[in-house]
Amino acid sequence: MGSMIHQRLDTFLHNRRCTLLGVGPMSLNCVDAAIELANENEIPILLIASRRQIDSEEFGGGYVNNWTTADFARYVIDADKKGKVLLARDHGGPWQNSKEKDAKLSLRRAMESAKSSYRADLEAGFQVLHIDPSVDIHGKPDVDEVLDRVFDLYEFCWSQAQKLRQEVIFEIGTEEQSGSTNTQEELDYTLNAVQKFCKKNHLPQPSFVVIQCGTRVMETRNIGSFDSPVRVADELPAEIQLPKMIEICNRYGILMKEHNTDYLSDEALQWHPRLGIHAANVAPEFGVTETRALISVLEENGLTKLSDRFLKLAYDSHKWDKWMIKNTRATDRDRSIIAGHYVFSKPECIALKAEASLVLAKKNINLDEVLKTQVKQSILRYLRNFRLVRPK
Repeated sequence: MGSMIHQRLDTFLHNRRCTLLGVGPMSLNCVDAAIELANENEIPILLIASRRQIDSEEFGGGYVNNWTTADFARYVIDADKKGKVLLARDHGGPWQNSKEKDAKLSLRRAMESAKSSYRADLEAGFQVLHIDPSVDIHGKPDVDEVLDRVFDLYEFCWSQAQKLRQEVIFEIGTEEQSGSTNTQEELDYTLNAVQKFCKKNHLPQPSFVVIQCGTRVMETRNIGSFDSPVRVADELPAEIQLPKMIEICNRYGILMKEHNTDYLSDEALQWHPRLGIHAANVAPEFGVTETRALISVLEENGLTKLSDRFLKLAYDSHKWDKWMIKNTRATDRDRSIIAGHYVFSKPECIALKAEASLVLAKKNINLDEVLKTQVKQSILRYLRNFRLVRPK
């Protein structure tokens, strides 16, 4: 693997015996928290932006701080004084932006659209690209069809990076949230095909492959098998299955990455470096942390009308829909908390936060500083359990 980025990460993992953390940029405060922690502790942190959160101007940007890809990258690069943060595209690919789904684009047009988004990523300075063509609004493609799309996008992105003289590493893996682990056969087949493709076309191997480790985020908990004593009858427990999967990854020289790590217990998180899981992504939990903190500050300081306005705005967005468990017992307030971070950049939310900030400033309370501190504590739980920083 010729990439200096890969070599630096590989060396860091070898020396620390740790698990790298990918942080979803759920808000401006979340981005600031991640950058500060990376710089304060001098550790690499990946900021993993989905296309709904951050996308190019062509697609109207994203819901996080109303940033375009270029805006987001510029902000992070300027704030990251020690150069510790890696700009990463999470789930890039066709139909990964809701506008592509709404327009019911054909495969050809959706692939062109995805390439346009990746081009903007590289022009902005993104260093990690997740190639994920697993979404298809016209049907369920088989493994080989998905791999063909991976190869097309992979070759395109590498070619663009070479033109721009931009260093980049790749992440592959097209698992959906299932709560169960992939099979060893599936993994070996995929990595063997990818390795052959890269050798044939003189391309660098991907740095990461996403493995379904038995995690699944719903509402505000992880309901997968990784953190549960209840085992699926025909599935090996994660602590038995995963070392075998990691062994396969190591054989191909590719780092293993877990998605949907949110809400796991400290004990489960501490298993990650022990098992040899190289990296793990966390996103919605940090948005929920900030939402809860905002509601608490408002209500504890007698600003219940503003809190009620925020809860209604979040509820009315219906962004909680996809996170709900069948036959849920969640209240409307619970739904608002799940959806809160999606509306942070709405004009109504910006206005009510500004109104609250004026009142709170008279009590020497800096609202955004309080919110950022809470998110930092949430991120720190992962950094400590992953052995990225020492526990206090």
